[in-house]
Formats: sequence, structure tokens, C-alpha cells
Amino acid sequence: MTKEMILYPLLAIVILTFFVGFLLLRLRFKAVKQDSLNPRHFLLNKGGKAPEYMVKTEQHYLNLFELPVLFYLLVVALYVTQRVDMVQLVLAWVFVFSRVIHTAIHLTINRLVWRMRAFVSGAVLLLLAWIYFGWNLITSP
Repeated sequence: MTKEMILYPLLAIVILTFFVGFLLLRLRFKAVKQDSLNPRHFLLNKGGKAPEYMVKTEQHYLNLFELPVLFYLLVVALYVTQRVDMVQLVLAWVFVFSRVIHTAIHLTINRLVWRMRAFVSGAVLLLLAWIYFGWNLITSP
């Protein structure tokens, strides 16, 4: 196993973020074209009420810049300190999986309890990864 392997889950989250970003762009065009949303809405979020499908996707896109930021930082810290191991790699991939599940739930059926479970499980995994990183940093030379 090489330390570069930790970059693959990072790449997966980046791809997920771009996917949702492009989906949002498509939905914004749809809202203007099909749902008569005034394009001025995007200046200051004024100019008509945005359709729910667009607001939901905007919300999710912003969410991908909240908790995952701590994941990005952890991956960089693991890489730089050369503390990538199988435990961190598994935690990283399971975190990515939780984010994909969270995205799928949020952008389709949007069941709040299911979405919350996916979010909390990802947050707990990320917390465990940070604790494991900190412990290894403190206890090994």
C-alpha cells in the first residue's frame, strides 16, 4: 500500500462535488426555461421563487463544502505526514460511500431520517478518522 492510495477517495469526493455542481447548473437553466424563473433571481436570490428541485440541489451542493472540507484536510494531513494506513484508507472510502448515499437520498426521495442517518454516519466516521490520526501523531515518533 502506498500513501498515494488516500488520494483516490479524495478524487471520488471531488468528482461527486462536480457532478452535483453540473446537475445544479442544468437545473438552474431548466428553472429559467421551463418554470419561468427570472434570471435576476441569481443576482441576489430575488426575482421569483425558485422551484423546490433547484433549492434542494443548491442546498446539497453547499453541503458538499461543509463536512467534506474536514475530509480534504485530513487527507492532506495524512499524505504529508505519511500516516496513511489501511485503517485510514477504509475509513476514507466508507466516508465517501456515506456521502454518495447522502447525495442519492437528498437528491431523490429526500427522506429526512434516512438523510440524517447517512450524514451522521459520515460525520462519525470522519471524527473517528481524525481521532485515529491524532492518536497516531501523538503516540508514534
